Amino acid sequence: LLIGGAIFTLMVTWKHVRALMSASLRDTSIELKDFLASVFLAPPARVPGTAVFLAAQPGLVPNALLHNLKHNKVLHEQNLFVTVRNHEVPWIGLARRLEVEPLGRDCWQLVVHYGFKNDPDLPKALALLAGRGVNLNPMTTSYFLSRDIVTPTLRSGLAPWREKLFAHMHHSATAAAEFLNLPSNAVVELGSKVEI
Repeated sequence: LLIGGAIFTLMVTWKHVRALMSASLRDTSIELKDFLASVFLAPPARVPGTAVFLAAQPGLVPNALLHNLKHNKVLHEQNLFVTVRNHEVPWIGLARRLEVEPLGRDCWQLVVHYGFKNDPDLPKALALLAGRGVNLNPMTTSYFLSRDIVTPTLRSGLAPWREKLFAHMHHSATAAAEFLNLPSNAVVELGSKVEI
């Protein structure tokens, strides 16, 4: 019973605080289409290659894009905004792996679908874009990830021990780059604080 109770506490804490984080990110996020329209009014320098920005929710600006524009002041020739969705079905075939929405000016919104028995491999999934107007060269593709740093706040209503427990679990969780099988020499992580 003690072991079961401990595992239940871990799972409930993880689910609850992840929901708080998602709500916080949604509240502070900007619509991707509106943001790109404003960026292209006075576009930054475009550099060769492809940038893949991982986003928790489709249609919202990834924090990594904001940080990249702020610090590097450039936009790649091609920009892919990718959301990975895991489903409660065993397999999702290659024919239903990708949803692609062109955003104009060599920008695309992608949703990648995996079943729980599929092995997530984002570079392989993106290779399915061949023939859809997106030319990916693995040697010139960079993956931009936002590394969230959780900042507890008093308004969350969580007990301090649960906040510390979640912070420890979040820190120990498998990194997205490893989970999605991204090439380690092509990953750029940009940190951002998320209040819960």
